[in-house]
Amino acid sequence: MKFIDTASVAGTRRTADGYLVAEVRTARTGLQDYAGWEVGKPEMQVVRVYRPADQVFAKDSLGSYAHRPVTNDHPDEAVSAENWKDFAVGQIGDEVARDGEFVRIPLIVMDAAAIKDVEAGKRELSAGYTCDLAFEPGTTPDGQSYDAIQKNIKINHVAIVSSGRAGSQARIGDDAANSWGVRPAPGHAPITPSKKEDTMSDALKTVVLGDKAVQVAVADVAAIEKFKADSAKALADAEAAHTEAITAKDTEIGTLKADLKKAQDAALKPEDVSKLVADRVALESTVKTISADITTDGKTDADLRKEAVAKALGDEMVKDASDAEISGMFKAVAKDAAAGDQVRDTLTNLKPVNDANKAQQSYVDRMTGRGGSK
Repeated sequence: MKFIDTASVAGTRRTADGYLVAEVRTARTGLQDYAGWEVGKPEMQVVRVYRPADQVFAKDSLGSYAHRPVTNDHPDEAVSAENWKDFAVGQIGDEVARDGEFVRIPLIVMDAAAIKDVEAGKRELSAGYTCDLAFEPGTTPDGQSYDAIQKNIKINHVAIVSSGRAGSQARIGDDAANSWGVRPAPGHAPITPSKKEDTMSDALKTVVLGDKAVQVAVADVAAIEKFKADSAKALADAEAAHTEAITAKDTEIGTLKADLKKAQDAALKPEDVSKLVADRVALESTVKTISADITTDGKTDADLRKEAVAKALGDEMVKDASDAEISGMFKAVAKDAAAGDQVRDTLTNLKPVNDANKAQQSYVDRMTGRGGSK
């Protein structure tokens, strides 16, 4: 927000070159009254603004006075390198110091026309500066209440203004038409804006948008700052979600790689296939030994063992038995079947006996299945 404070020129002297040199007490601490419309609060008739000593005499604030331009009246815009040649008639020195509740500055007026104006009676100096105006109601150390407080005070220029226009009032601007505004002096009645003053834009404050600093109405600052905060949060949330998604995808990829390795490790080698085939052939052969009418196609190893045990021992033996129990019973049944085959083979290979031992031959035939039942 832009402001000015007014003080009188005193102790002037001319240099050998004709320049006008002066020492002046300028900005001061304490309370100042402003019309509400001047500081973005049109609903308030008067706004009491506090300028605390720790802000007025802050190192950065005092340092901002040094080498700032002196102008003849306030320009309609802040003085910068772009327009210095158009507005500057002198400058402030660098020996800036505290003087009680004031700031004392040395200045030199170098423009002949401006020097002539000063010598003719135009002897008010008005400091134009920017600051952050925080609406934080409080009480001064001496017990006076205020509505807002100035912070981060930075000097832009010091203007020579007419005492006739300023009168006994300190001014925030040279007149209502320029961008520096108007305020009443402490102890005076609030200024009633004229129609021309009513058309002035709201008080401004500098905000940073992207990589640029821009001035906006004070009333819009909160909304802009909220938008910036919301945008920053949305960006941070999006980045966090993106990072989380990448982490989840990396975890998924890691799991797939691990599963692939397990599958590769579990893949059958040629020798494993050969062993499986041999084991299956041996199982089917054993099952056929136990019961020749068991079909083996399309059945698992467990199914074949269960069916073989049922054929040999009965369905009740396998009804509620576990795979491990059936496997044990199968081994026993297979062992008995193998022993029976050996007896059968032995008897089958016996040589025929003579007629004298027909009874023995008949027994052999029955055992080997070559004779009918008698």
